[in-house]
Amino acid sequence: MKFTRTKRALLAVASGVALAVSFPDYNLWPLAWFAVGMLVLASVGSPPGESPLYGFLHGVVFYPVCVPWIDTVMRQYGDLDPWTSAGILGLMAVAGGLLYSLFSWGVARASRKSVALACALAPFLWVTLEFARTHLPYIGFPWNLTGYAAARSLALLQITTLTGIYGLSFLIAAYGSLVAFAILVSTGRWLSTERRAWPTAAATTVVLLVVALGGGYLVPSATPHHTAHLVQTNFPQSEHYPSDWIQLHAGELDELERISIAAARKTPGPPELVIWPEVPAPFSLQDPAFAARATRIARESGGDFLVGVVDWKQDASQQWLASNSAVLLDPSGRRIYTYDKIHLVPFGEYVPLRRWLTFAGRLTADISDFTAGTQYRVGEVPGGKFGTFICYEAIFPGEVRRFADAGAQLLITISNDGWFGRSSAPIQHLMMVRVRAVENRRWVLRDTNNGFTAAIDPYGRIVAQLPTDIRGELDAPYDFRTDLTLYARFGDWFAWLCVIATLVLLFLALKPSIAAPEVKR
Repeated sequence: MKFTRTKRALLAVASGVALAVSFPDYNLWPLAWFAVGMLVLASVGSPPGESPLYGFLHGVVFYPVCVPWIDTVMRQYGDLDPWTSAGILGLMAVAGGLLYSLFSWGVARASRKSVALACALAPFLWVTLEFARTHLPYIGFPWNLTGYAAARSLALLQITTLTGIYGLSFLIAAYGSLVAFAILVSTGRWLSTERRAWPTAAATTVVLLVVALGGGYLVPSATPHHTAHLVQTNFPQSEHYPSDWIQLHAGELDELERISIAAARKTPGPPELVIWPEVPAPFSLQDPAFAARATRIARESGGDFLVGVVDWKQDASQQWLASNSAVLLDPSGRRIYTYDKIHLVPFGEYVPLRRWLTFAGRLTADISDFTAGTQYRVGEVPGGKFGTFICYEAIFPGEVRRFADAGAQLLITISNDGWFGRSSAPIQHLMMVRVRAVENRRWVLRDTNNGFTAAIDPYGRIVAQLPTDIRGELDAPYDFRTDLTLYARFGDWFAWLCVIATLVLLFLALKPSIAAPEVKR
C-alpha cells in the first residue's frame, strides 16, 4: 500500500491521539488496540530519513493530550507562569517523540526486507521502548503505559501475574500490528499469506472479545478476613506551610484523631490497623505536638497506626536530612517500622543534577530536597507482613514487586493526590495501582489525602472506596497471601525477552541481503 507523506503524518498524529484518549478521563479504551497499528501503517515503506518523523509526531501529540494535568500542577503549585509550564510539558512531549521516533525508524527499516518482518518487530520494539521509558535515568516516567488500556478487562488483567504490565502492552501492540499487516498485504497480489491475513485478524478479534468481555466471570473472588481503617484527611494542598501550621489546624487534627480512634473501636474483635496517607502537611514525629498526637491515636485505638511523615535523620557528618516516610507505631505508641521513599519525584521532591541546572533558577529554588531511602523494608502487623510504597512509586512495577519478593503478604500504598486537583491524574493513578495488585497477587490498601482511597483485591477488583474530597474513614477489607506470582519472583523477564527479540529482529532487518550469484551461460 502506497501512502503519501501527508497521509503518513495524519496516521501518526491519529495514532497518538487514539492512544491518549484510551485513558481516563476520555476512556475510549478500544482505540488503543488500533493506535499502534496506525503508527505501523505510517512507518512501513517510508524513506529512512523521513521515517523517524512519524514516531516523533505520535509522541508529541500523545503526552499533551494524555497528561495535560502536568501543566496545571506546575502552574498551580510550582508558581510558574503559563508559558514556562506549557514549555516544560512541551519538552516532555518532545522527549517522548524522540523515543518513539526509534519505533517508526525500526519498523520502516525492517519493511525494506519484508512487511512481515516489520509487523513482527513492531510489538517487541514497542515494549522495549516502554521498558526504556520506565528506566531512563532521572526522568523515567512510565505513566499510562499502553497495557493499562487493557486493564479494564478483569480477565486480560490476570496476564500481568506472569509478564507484568508489559505483557498487556505487547498484546495491544501485537494486535494492532496484525491488523496493519492484513491491511498492507491485502492491497498486493493475491498470495497465500494474504488469504490468511484477514481471517487470522478476524479470529484473533473474536477470541480477544470473548476473553475480554466474558472471561471476567471465571476470575475467582478473594475472601478478606481483616479490616483496616483508612483515614482520608482531606487537607487542601498548599505550596508552603507556616511554622505554626499544626497549631492553626489543631481543630481539624482533633477531628481526625476522633475519627481514627472511633473507627478502630467500632469493629468487633481485636482493634485493627489505622492508616493515614502520605504526609499532606508538615507532619513529623520530631515535632513533639504531632508525636504526642500520633502516640495517643495508637494507644487509644488499641491497634497499630501507620502514618505518613517527614522523617528527619542525621547523617555521619551530623547533618539533618529529610525523607518522605511511612512510620508504624504499635499499640503502645512505639515506632516499630519505618520505610523511607526510594523513588522520589524529580523536580518535585528533589532536583536531579541541581548543581548543573543553575539556568533553571526559579524552577529549582523552591523545590526541597528529600533524601531517598535505600531499602524495600517489610513490616509486620497481627496476621502477617506488609510492604509500603508511597505515591509516585506506584507507577514503577519493577520496584513494587520487590516488596512481595521480600516477603510482604499485603501491600499498602499511601499517597497525596491533592497535587493533581480534580484532573484525570488521580483516577489514572488508581488504575495503575490496580495492576500492581494483580502483578503481585496481593491485597492493596490505598490511603490518600483526598481520593481515591480504596481497597483492591488480588485480582484487581475495587472492593471498597471512599468518595473523593471528604474527610472520613473507610473500613477496608483485606487479607494476607504468601504465594509468589511469576512476575513477583522473576521481575521484568518478559520485557527483557522483548529487548532480546528486538535486537535479533533489527539485526535481521539491517543485515545486508546476499544476492544470488549470477549463473554464466
